[in-house]
Amino acid sequence: MPRLRHASPYLLASLLTVTGALHFAFPKPYDGIIPSYVPGPPRWWTYGSGVVEWACAAGIALPRTRRATAAATAVLFVAVFPANIKQAVDAHGVGRVLGLARLPLQIPLLLWAIQVRRASAAAAR
Repeated sequence: MPRLRHASPYLLASLLTVTGALHFAFPKPYDGIIPSYVPGPPRWWTYGSGVVEWACAAGIALPRTRRATAAATAVLFVAVFPANIKQAVDAHGVGRVLGLARLPLQIPLLLWAIQVRRASAAAAR
């Protein structure tokens, strides 16, 4: 278990790196789930959220910034939840299944970021 706790920030950083890259490699699906009430072009938000995921990945990978960045990552997971809801509501077929599957997935991701923050705070003591 201690190995998993040590690896956990790096696994989370890796996940954020991959998902951030997907925003650039395949932006169109992300554009489609940006809620209409969000100002500006959806592509800007798609690329911007990809950059934010990369910034969170970098901050979590560095022990010095891990605690604050893990908290910011938890906020990110909450902030993107409306897009996940939009995907679940608007999509059809496989897209709807994926959208519905993403909704409960946000909970363990949020808890993971919180756990990384807590472990980082405990290690700093």
